[in-house]
Amino acid sequence: MGIITGLLRQFYRKSKLCPVINFRSASDVSPLRCEIKGDFSWLCGSSVDVLDAIRGHVEVRENFITEEEESALFKEVELGLKKKKYEFNHWDDAIHGYRETERLQWGSVCAGILARVRTTAFPEGSPLLGPVHVLDLDKTGYIKPHVDSVKFCGSTIAGLCLLSDSVMRLVREENTADCVDLLLSRRSLYIMRDDVRFKFTHEILKDEESFFSGHRVPRERRISVICRNLPV
Repeated sequence: MGIITGLLRQFYRKSKLCPVINFRSASDVSPLRCEIKGDFSWLCGSSVDVLDAIRGHVEVRENFITEEEESALFKEVELGLKKKKYEFNHWDDAIHGYRETERLQWGSVCAGILARVRTTAFPEGSPLLGPVHVLDLDKTGYIKPHVDSVKFCGSTIAGLCLLSDSVMRLVREENTADCVDLLLSRRSLYIMRDDVRFKFTHEILKDEESFFSGHRVPRERRISVICRNLPV
């Protein structure tokens, strides 16, 4: 059992299923544009309060990698993935329709990409987990709501999104009416820090439930290449 898989067995824990919330109109998102400057077209939420709560704790950088860089990453990770079968019975039922691997050594192009991810996402001098976790979701796969444990994972997680757009949902544990949806576009980098990881559940929506701000976001096979820092 690899390092990442072993850690996942310890720090994933199930949480309450959040209600399915569709953000149907521009009026649902307009308070965000009053609250946060810049381009936040990848973000919508159930209230101004919840959007304020996640400010500074989550970001999505669209087109973080090029098509050529995506292709290079895919070629490397596919070597380890194609030998595995998709699993539909995760050890704690947190992930459905997935296969995973981890890589410590990368070719020069991919190593350069991951160095850029780490420089972008993690504080300087932050101790990083060496192996990179690669999670492959089948088109029918999804990740159920869960919260990371502070005991086995550091303050920050950063993931590159390959092959498909998807929607990540965040739900505040202490009030499940507080929801935020993130549009994770293909070739984007998402970064989650601190409270978003430990006080909100996060999940990747099923294909049939994959809507963002009222718009359908078709889910295909999705690979995430994930870097983490260590707890301090």
